[in-house]
Amino acid sequence: MTRSVTQPRILWAEPTALLRAATLHHRRCTELSWSQTAPPVAPSRLATPHVSTQLAPGPSRRLRPTAANLQPATMLRRTLPALRSVKDGVMDAARQAAKGDAHFPSLRGHPAARVNARESAEGQARLDAAEDERRRGARPEATTVKEFQVYRWNPDSPGRRPFLQSYFVDLAACRPMVLDVLQKIKAEHDPTLTFRRSCREGICGSCSMCIDGVNTVACLKPVDTDASRATMITPLPHMFVVKDLVVDLTGFYQQYKSVEPWLKTKRPPPGGREHPQSPAQRKKLDGLYECILCACCSTACPSYWWNSEAFLGPAALLHAYRWVSDSRDDYGQERVQSLAEGWDKLYRCRMIKSCTATCPKSLDPAAAISSMKTLHQLRKA
Repeated sequence: MTRSVTQPRILWAEPTALLRAATLHHRRCTELSWSQTAPPVAPSRLATPHVSTQLAPGPSRRLRPTAANLQPATMLRRTLPALRSVKDGVMDAARQAAKGDAHFPSLRGHPAARVNARESAEGQARLDAAEDERRRGARPEATTVKEFQVYRWNPDSPGRRPFLQSYFVDLAACRPMVLDVLQKIKAEHDPTLTFRRSCREGICGSCSMCIDGVNTVACLKPVDTDASRATMITPLPHMFVVKDLVVDLTGFYQQYKSVEPWLKTKRPPPGGREHPQSPAQRKKLDGLYECILCACCSTACPSYWWNSEAFLGPAALLHAYRWVSDSRDDYGQERVQSLAEGWDKLYRCRMIKSCTATCPKSLDPAAAISSMKTLHQLRKA
């Protein structure tokens, strides 16, 4: 059956017919083809509606639009969003996030950021759909309140063992990242909750913690908007806890300092200005200098758990390789030789690659460590 239309003329119909009509109206089509007709509408719904007019207060006394006096196209535009299911919203968000490289060039080569962008878009779509269904009464049980189980321990109460404390947060009234949830909990629920945070942009690495079993930084981790399951937030593993989500990073920073993370030269810069570097030489540092020292990789490494006093860990070794790869540095061979002495500093790495899997900046510390081992073996030969 084929009909020629220029504007939808459906006031009451089943959702299938409304969706088809809206699609045609949006695309300005002139022909509408159905493989089957819409289900018949009950006679009572075909009756002429009662036209009600309401005057808005004020001197202009303009006509206030109501469901009875709206034009069909206006009614259609207002009705269609209510007909979209949660699945439709999530799929639309996923399709938009999949275009991240086209819309956001900074996401190129950054898998972790693309995953976070997709999760954030999908989560926001779920929240919007749940809020809309609850408002319309389609799913009264739909909720945007989610439980967060946060690790708590206070050194001022040494007799009390660590425990998980539950907080319930309305995600519809909160920003989308886990750090936003923690700040809301601290501001509105429990001011004694302790955690580190600074930049909120994934640059400083202060808010690193373990969220649902994965080491990451809270400011870049989108909230899981599935309200049927709780989100667990704990400190970084295998670290001494100072209080709540704050861990002692003294040893971690000492290991970082031991690799001498600064430029060391044997010759003065030409012309007394600076050491020149070609674009190709500079490109070798990509994927190395971006480390923010959040310690997510080192605390995810089983070799670091077992040998944290001797093994430097992925973060320190990544920075060491960054200076070994720098064309302006004249101590590359000495750096590699220093790391290879004693075997434990470098060769405790077993290529488990947990560091690469958990890095919130999509870096590859395992590849850097492997390259440094190769350099050492080649120089030995």
